[in-house]
Amino acid sequence: MQFDIRSIKLGKDVTAEDIAEDLEFLDDWEERYRYIIDLGKQLPGLPDDLKTEDRFVRGCQSQVWLETDYDSDADTLYLAVDSDALIVKGLAAIVLSALNQQSPQGIHDYDMDGFFDRIDLLGHLSPTRGNGLRAMVAKIKHQATQLAAQIDTVEIGRASCRERV
Repeated sequence: MQFDIRSIKLGKDVTAEDIAEDLEFLDDWEERYRYIIDLGKQLPGLPDDLKTEDRFVRGCQSQVWLETDYDSDADTLYLAVDSDALIVKGLAAIVLSALNQQSPQGIHDYDMDGFFDRIDLLGHLSPTRGNGLRAMVAKIKHQATQLAAQIDTVEIGRASCRERV
């Protein structure tokens, strides 16, 4: 089966709001951890040829890779994350539910820390897992910010060309 980053439904069919509601419904953190791991099992693994140094997320306790694909016509950034640890894949699924298939500006503006607070996530992770989760979000937001800056530069260039004509 061929990997297709645009087939990942987290962020479109399964949103951060859906996950927050599901987590609020569960009684204790043992059930929530199981739910998070199950979310991770829904993520497709990245092919080995995409597990490269430039896609590696530094600061994570486990091995984590991030792949992105930008659709300029739709102004949509597609995200895929893979890890060697199931719980980290589940945490990545939570992040993707909020950030996948959004515009670069939307990703930049999204209050991920506020969402983590809402679902009380960081207080139930080890400090190293929490740092790794923040590193994953930071890498995604960095790439989105770079894309947003490139888009702004292109739009400014187009506007100045029209003014000269």
